[in-house]
Amino acid sequence: MPMNRVARLVNRPAPGLVSPDCFEIRDEAVPEPGEGEFRVRAQFVSLDPAMRGWVNDGRSYVPPVGLGDVMRAFSAGTVEASRHPDFHEGDAVVGLFGAQTHAISDGKGVQRADTSIAPLQTWIGGLGMPGLTAYFGLLRVAEAKEGDTVVVSAASGAVGSIVGQIARIKGCRAVGIAGGAGKCRALVEEDGFDAAVDYKAGNLAADLAAACPDGIDVDFENVGGPILDAVLPLMNPFGRIAVCGLISAYTATTPPPGPANLRFLLTMRLKMQGFIVFDFARENPIALADLSQWIVQEKLRFREDVRDGGIDAFPETLNLLYTGGNFGKLSLRV
Repeated sequence: MPMNRVARLVNRPAPGLVSPDCFEIRDEAVPEPGEGEFRVRAQFVSLDPAMRGWVNDGRSYVPPVGLGDVMRAFSAGTVEASRHPDFHEGDAVVGLFGAQTHAISDGKGVQRADTSIAPLQTWIGGLGMPGLTAYFGLLRVAEAKEGDTVVVSAASGAVGSIVGQIARIKGCRAVGIAGGAGKCRALVEEDGFDAAVDYKAGNLAADLAAACPDGIDVDFENVGGPILDAVLPLMNPFGRIAVCGLISAYTATTPPPGPANLRFLLTMRLKMQGFIVFDFARENPIALADLSQWIVQEKLRFREDVRDGGIDAFPETLNLLYTGGNFGKLSLRV
């Protein structure tokens, strides 16, 4: 008899990486849909940096995952039973279904996945939250325009690699910051970045300055910490900084120091704005139309890091996001 394999949060993590004992992995009865609901059999569960914040008990843009609750996660799968008039057996769907193999939904916030455009797992990656985050952060928040020099930190990650490609599509110069010579080489040779800087090489400030001889107009910030400190002195007057993430601090065991070069916000009259992809939900169809068109035109490619192991591998696989162990959009095949 099929069972629902599920990851439930049972302990809040201490500062640092997420320990396996924060989750209980167990089998539960497969739920049955009620009137106006349908059941999804997940095939891919998305792992995203934001998860580290979702399990903390603190004020944020969404309530923390409750102790005993299914871990919040986007996933992609197929409708296998339905009592909903608009969703039918066999439909490919994406939604916030949680870290489990089977989920019940009333259809709110659920999106159909057109697998004729891209494979199912891409709909939790380049055509899911990461792609939408890249699109809105670069074009709406940072207001990138033709001729801008755009710097992207964590550029080899799910969001960063798409930001650089969209920047190139829009006529910008794209410079990525990533960890390791192999990742930097792939950014240039495979993703079309104009330049890439290896922050692990030990010469970040000088290498970034060499890669941006005309300064920086847009910074798509995913990391914070010393990366942001290297970017700020190179920002051009009236430059724009879209703060998507601060992953350098997510697993810090002591509070990290504040930006050392914050004075450049004043002297260069910079705009620095944080954003969450949910802020732009009403515009999702516009973004998906553009992203889909760029795929068909072969202007946009997605790097996917799909891991095996099912729900049981969730805790240890999640930590790859915070140690640089993934290369591209990280997800679990379940």
